[in-house]
Amino acid sequence: MIKKWSNYIAIILLIIVALVFSLFPQTTVDMSKFSTTGMQLDYTVHNDLQLLAELHKTEEPELEFSPFLGKGYIGFKEAIAFKESRGNYRTVNEFGYLGKYQFGAETLRTLGVYDTEAFLHNPELQEKAFHAYAERNKWILRKDIERFVGKKIQGIVITESGILAAAHLAGPGSVKKFLRSYGNETFSDAFGTSVRYYMKKFSGFDTSSIIADKSAKVTL
Repeated sequence: MIKKWSNYIAIILLIIVALVFSLFPQTTVDMSKFSTTGMQLDYTVHNDLQLLAELHKTEEPELEFSPFLGKGYIGFKEAIAFKESRGNYRTVNEFGYLGKYQFGAETLRTLGVYDTEAFLHNPELQEKAFHAYAERNKWILRKDIERFVGKKIQGIVITESGILAAAHLAGPGSVKKFLRSYGNETFSDAFGTSVRYYMKKFSGFDTSSIIADKSAKVTL
């Protein structure tokens, strides 16, 4: 009788042990799964903000001047744009000059453009402003173009494109003074860029497609 009871107790104990192991299995944690080896943990908020800024850039891509644009009107205007702003339509420099060709607000008003914010966001408007300004300057300087093209002033062969480029930089009045004084009266902008430098740098382009127009304005 006692033997039977001992057998029953042994069976019950085995069942309990089996239940314990099934309910609470012994597990080994693989710590290698939680290793940080090889992970980039050395970062700063500054770097994260810089990355976000790069991801959210909305500015127009810059158009860089290429010699393959040739020596015609396209090559002429893009060469000036590259020098002025590296071809960036939306740039504003520290003196308030705007866009791809770095226009001043007063010059834009002369051309019929009054909304500078809209101007910055409208590439077509900027291209037409450049052309209209070149047409005006060609008319204002028409007699000087006729008189001085082909001559040498301070070692520079004067060309129509050089005259028009210098007028874009400094205005037609400054160009007249430079030419009529044979280089003795000159002008440099706030960055030190001179009329003489533009005369030389942008010489030899074909600007015959620019028609002299006394009252040229921007029209869309």
